Parts: sequence; structure tokens; C-alpha cells
Amino acid sequence: MPSGPLTVHEQRVLDDMERVLRRDRRLDRQLRTLRPARGPHARTVAMPLLVSVALMVAGIRTSEPAVIWAFAVVWPPTLVLAFRLLCRWTEG
Repeated sequence: MPSGPLTVHEQRVLDDMERVLRRDRRLDRQLRTLRPARGPHARTVAMPLLVSVALMVAGIRTSEPAVIWAFAVVWPPTLVLAFRLLCRWTEG
């Protein structure tokens, strides 16, 4: 892909596209009010947390390698979600 300046035709097409997009008021309003994602909700964290606790208890009681590995797979993302939820709650 060439990295030089735009040709006259490309610049004209780009200007036309920008002109059309500037006239779209709904798009303009959506872009002005766009907010970044706030993070996970408590309900989103509750399910993997319950699954993790259940797998941990089952792994302790049965010592089955499959259950322990399942817990090892589920637990780190659960911690990340919980940490993001705590960060969201303490943002102020």
C-alpha cells in the first residue's frame, strides 16, 4: 500500500465522505455522547465466581485432575473480572 500523499482524486473522495458525515446529525450526537465501557457488572462477575467456588470445593473434595484443571482455567479470568468490578466501584 503506497504511503505517499493522496492523489487529487483520492482527496476529493475523502472530502466528499467527510462532508456527508458532517451532515449526519444522529451520528454526530452519538459520537459526542460516546462513553467508554464502564467495566463488568456484579451479575457478570457472580456467575464465574460461583463456578470457581464450586470447582474449588469439588477439587478439594475429589482431588480429580480434571476438576482441578477446570478450576485453574476459570479462576484467573474470574479474578480479573472481580478486580475490574472493584475498580469500577471505587472510581467515584
